[in-house]
Amino acid sequence: MGASQSSPQQDEKVFTPDTSLHFSEDVVNQLVDHKESPEIAHERQLTIDAHIRARIQSELTRLHREEERVREEIERALEKENLDRERSMAGEDSAAEEAGSAGSVKSSAALMGDLEELRQKVEKYHARQQSEELSAVRTKGEEVVLCYQSNPTTTLNCWKTVEEFKASVARVEQHYVNSLR
Repeated sequence: MGASQSSPQQDEKVFTPDTSLHFSEDVVNQLVDHKESPEIAHERQLTIDAHIRARIQSELTRLHREEERVREEIERALEKENLDRERSMAGEDSAAEEAGSAGSVKSSAALMGDLEELRQKVEKYHARQQSEELSAVRTKGEEVVLCYQSNPTTTLNCWKTVEEFKASVARVEQHYVNSLR
């Protein structure tokens, strides 16, 4: 029943113009010029540059926010540990008063142990900040900036440097995520 409507028509009509098409000399010259030197327009290049700079800036901002968040988490953890120590020290102090001078030696030893634990956490934090991976990210970021500065009109030549920067950031992010597990 609808087969005749869905089958292709065999009566295709082709029209050929009676006159030939003519283009102005300016149009032909412009097409030839674009074919010989396919450069990107200056406005387009500025737009591309601005977009790439904006993406780099947003990535740096995101990394700074992440660093600040980690720093805040460390500070909160340290504050919590300090509060827990103060509470436990208050309990130990009352027990130390009852026990005499032997309790004060225990408090000093506990305090030294806590101080050493805190020192190790701070060193671990600084080691993480100065790790090779983060220095590689900083180096790759500087390379991207230098590439853009040395290629102001041909920023697309920096694609490889940008990809290396992205890969180094991804490695650091993955390492951080794995360290939280």
